[in-house]
Amino acid sequence: MNKVLLLTLGMFALGFDAYVVAGLLPDIGETFHISDSQAGQAVSAFTLCYALAAPIFATLLAGKSIRKSLIFALAVFSVGNAVSALAPNFPLLLIARAVAGIGAGLFSPLASVAAASLVSAQKRGRALGMILGGMSTGTVVGVPIGLFVAGKIGWQGTLWLITVIGLGALVGILLFFPNFLAAAPPSLRQRAAMLTDKKVLAIVGITFLASIASLGLYTYISSVLYQLDGIANATPYLWAWGIGGVVGSFTIGFLIDRTSHPSRLMVVLLSILAVAMFGIPFALNIPALGLLPFLLWGASAWASLAPQQHALLLAQRDHAEAVVALNSSANYLGSAVGSFAGGVALFAGFHPSFLPFAAGSVILLAVLGQLRILRRYT
Repeated sequence: MNKVLLLTLGMFALGFDAYVVAGLLPDIGETFHISDSQAGQAVSAFTLCYALAAPIFATLLAGKSIRKSLIFALAVFSVGNAVSALAPNFPLLLIARAVAGIGAGLFSPLASVAAASLVSAQKRGRALGMILGGMSTGTVVGVPIGLFVAGKIGWQGTLWLITVIGLGALVGILLFFPNFLAAAPPSLRQRAAMLTDKKVLAIVGITFLASIASLGLYTYISSVLYQLDGIANATPYLWAWGIGGVVGSFTIGFLIDRTSHPSRLMVVLLSILAVAMFGIPFALNIPALGLLPFLLWGASAWASLAPQQHALLLAQRDHAEAVVALNSSANYLGSAVGSFAGGVALFAGFHPSFLPFAAGSVILLAVLGQLRILRRYT
């Protein structure tokens, strides 16, 4: 399990990087003299390349050494973050964020495969839990630390910190990791089968909508807080979101086992998510309740990942790897679309207070879609 800790450290860096930039947008905008909506495209570049990298590189690296592939992925990720910190202009920053996203998108699925391969079948669930826990911990612990570092030495310092963590994981894997080959990726026939299964597409569509709303709002949360209630320090709210995410991640497995019906559970989670997003503008006016929507948002959003994977595995038992990969790509592609759409809305002149209502409306659409899945496929 000690070797799994090296993978967990890498996932910590990924979770840190994926979510901290949203809190740095005002500082990035000030550095390059651009608006928050323009700066937000740095998030879009990262998440879009994250979504596209995994399926592309899984095919290219099939049959290669997982150890070498992990080292390559972390090298790309670290170089992307280092160049981001050094970027003299915004276009170069966008390119660097895309490079970091490619490295992250390659490392994440490889880390899960490697973790499962390093331990016995009895410890496989624990190992995979450590991998996912590394990413969520990177969000809960890393983001506030990153914002603190940015406040002291600038946003570039936060990216340098991520670079150092990524390189630390790289060196550990280089020195202590065994050599073994990556399994063959899903065949083209398997991938095509996923795209012709209407139930699979419906489930993945819900994932796509939920990620559009969640990261589309999260990316611009600093602007939303400032414009709604004059809140300049977003850290407590990001803490609440992250803590909710950890609670949701660690409790959802019990709920799935208890209910034995992930699709119905998704209706509840999506409904909570919609209430949380619609409630943000109102709760901020009541100090005692200001953090509650963020706790509910984080918990329901992170918890929704497991029921979706569970439902997909029930729908396509023979193509488990392909269907989970498709859902992961939909999640990060939706994140890219959400952050891009949020930036377009702000650039078009919409007030930041519009974003929670827009995100909540997208989630309501997802609720309707999930109810349709229940009626049609159960």
